[in-house]
Amino acid sequence: MLYRYLRVPVVASLVLSFFLATPLSCQAEEPLRGFDIKARHFAEDCRDEIQQQFKLLLTGGKLTVAQLFDTFYIPIPGTDPQKYHTQYDGMVDGILRPILDSYLEASKRFIFVVAVDRNGYLPTHNTRYSQPLTGDQAADAVHNRTKRLFNDRTGLAAARNLEPYLLQRYSRDTGEIMSDLSVPIFVEGQHWGALRIGYK
Repeated sequence: MLYRYLRVPVVASLVLSFFLATPLSCQAEEPLRGFDIKARHFAEDCRDEIQQQFKLLLTGGKLTVAQLFDTFYIPIPGTDPQKYHTQYDGMVDGILRPILDSYLEASKRFIFVVAVDRNGYLPTHNTRYSQPLTGDQAADAVHNRTKRLFNDRTGLAAARNLEPYLLQRYSRDTGEIMSDLSVPIFVEGQHWGALRIGYK
C-alpha cells in the first residue's frame, strides 16, 4: 500500500548517531583483502536481487520510476529520531526486508545490510532494527532504525558513490572499528542509491 501524504520537502540534516562515524579511511580503489572480498560479493549479490525486485515492481505497474525516486520525505508524526515515508517505502517493506535479512544472516560479522537512496534515506531496515516503537528514545534509536535519513559523512559517501564499490572504515563511539562496504544501485539506468553492508 502506497503512502499518500501531503508532500513536504525535507532538508537532509539529520545525523546518524548509533553508527556515528569518525572515518579512518575512504577508499574506492584500495585492493580488497580477506573478509572485505567476501563482503563485496555478498553486497553485489544482494544489490542484484534488489535491482531485480525494483524492475519487477516497475514492469508490473505497481510503482512508477518517479515514485521509486521520490525524495519528498514525509515526516512520520511522533517519531524521535524522526522517521519519514515516501511514495514507495510501504510497498517495498515486505519485498526488501526478507532479502536484506537473508544476507544479514549470512555472516555473524555482519551488523547491518541495507539499501539507501542517494540521500541516505533507508526505507526498509533489517528485522532486528525494525522492532515496535516503545516511546523510549534511547531504546528506539537502537532497535527501530527503519525509515530514517542516514546522511552523515559515511552514509552520504556510500549513498552517492558511483564507483563499483566503496570501502569505508570508521571508529564507533564504542571504540570498535567498523567497515562499511557499499555498491551502487541503479534503476532504469539511473543511480538510485546503494547497498551497504556494515561489519566488524
